[in-house]
Amino acid sequence: MSESLRDQLLKSGLVKQIREERRGNEGNGKPTAKPHSHGGKPPTPRRNQEDIDLAKAYAIRAQAEAGERKRAQQEAEEQARLRRERKQKIQQLLDGKALNKAETELVRNFEYGGKIRRVHVDAEQLAALNAGELGVVQQAGRYLLVGREIAELVRAIDAHQLALLVDPDAAADDDGVPDDLVW
Repeated sequence: MSESLRDQLLKSGLVKQIREERRGNEGNGKPTAKPHSHGGKPPTPRRNQEDIDLAKAYAIRAQAEAGERKRAQQEAEEQARLRRERKQKIQQLLDGKALNKAETELVRNFEYGGKIRRVHVDAEQLAALNAGELGVVQQAGRYLLVGREIAELVRAIDAHQLALLVDPDAAADDDGVPDDLVW
């Protein structure tokens, strides 16, 4: 198993030219190159200054890239930690505050995340939602109907979680479509 790669290739017959060269050297009285079998290390080729500088440059570059990857990973972990904390604060804020009712006859559609979403409401809730007294918060894949104060607190923690909150002071968009239209 201590045979060199060259000897293995010669035995397999893949390198015939080298075998012929060895035979030619044996016949002319010159010593042939033999693998180091005395247990010592083979002589290392001398490296010039250019090779050393190049190796140092690669080592510095690898170290800089590793540091950059580590900083990026730490930043991603910090962002994930902050998202978890915001999500937990919102969850604690919303516990027991949802005004969704199990049996409702109306659906209020709204745009959130580039798609049309819906929340089921009764007539009083629909009027309050369109007046800006109620808001809709997205939590764990559900849309929860909450009071305006809770919706404002959610907006302060994470504005992306607030799905719908009508501003009662804003000028009404006169696009010809009433706010309470059910589609």
